[in-house]
Amino acid sequence: MSAPLPNIRHQSQDELEKYFSEIGEKNFRLKQVQEWLWQKHAHSFEAMSNLSKDLRAKLSSDFSLPALKVDATQYSSDGTVKSRFKTFDGHAIEGVLIPTEARKTACVSSQIGCSLSCKFCATGYMDRKRNLTFDEIVDQVVLINQQSEQVFEKKLSNIVFMGMGEPLMNYSNVLKAIERITAEDGLFMSPKRITVSTAGVAKQIKMLGDDQVKFKLALSLHAPNDEKRNKIMPINETNNIKVLVEALNYFYKKTGNEITLEYILFKNLNDSPEDAAELTKLFRQIPADLINIIEYNSIDAFKFTKPDEEDVQQFMDILASNKVNARLRRSRGKDIDAACGQLANKN
Repeated sequence: MSAPLPNIRHQSQDELEKYFSEIGEKNFRLKQVQEWLWQKHAHSFEAMSNLSKDLRAKLSSDFSLPALKVDATQYSSDGTVKSRFKTFDGHAIEGVLIPTEARKTACVSSQIGCSLSCKFCATGYMDRKRNLTFDEIVDQVVLINQQSEQVFEKKLSNIVFMGMGEPLMNYSNVLKAIERITAEDGLFMSPKRITVSTAGVAKQIKMLGDDQVKFKLALSLHAPNDEKRNKIMPINETNNIKVLVEALNYFYKKTGNEITLEYILFKNLNDSPEDAAELTKLFRQIPADLINIIEYNSIDAFKFTKPDEEDVQQFMDILASNKVNARLRRSRGKDIDAACGQLANKN
């Protein structure tokens, strides 16, 4: 069996310059190809209409151009759009377009499945098949942006890495994708409009600081102490809260970037007045701007339920009285399994 053709989007600038020189093509042709790849988002060589037929045929014989395809789309009654994308090797991942009056946000995936097994997350019950490549992540953003323009006549304003998988366990591809999304010759989106969410990989959080990233960071905390967090997030056994507090402080010292804490409320687990008081103490130790208090969206495999409205209000009141900047985030897209924690390729 012959070896697969190299992916043209994975070739370095030097490699492509050498290739174009060897086939006797001028540098401006390479520039045209790169425009097709990263600005016009062509998903085939045939689509590159300002290249000669011979050059298109030559590129097709020497390179592959695998790209994500939209496999299924669902529309929620609240305007949320969930898409299932198919990879070139037949895997499925999901991405979500979340519209509000003020912003249009793409929620994108970074892995096919996940290895962290968080108990409240549907993706956590799937095996991790592989990491997404940086160009597959870019494709998600491009396709969701096209949906936003078609449905709402607005471009994406924000991107959150809160879909399937743990972004920091696909570190280099996530950073390379963001580099392309923010590049002048890419989507040219401000990194301040991008948030990467992590279940808490302390070593990689510090690495983000060392790499001087420009995007925002969100930590999926979901419990105010180790005992409770261990029950729902196995990663806490190797990345406990003390270690994460230290990593977040290091990240902030190095970058000054915004940090958000994410906290899903579960009835009789982490929603008591004592939990709110403990969360307040924890918030004081972290240079976080905000705690997003999130409605729990039920999944079949996890038996917890969301708290009663009075308990939610009491929890929010305690945070407010302690001058904790907290916001209650109502979930979008629940009716199509597109809300926080529900992505599992169910259609």
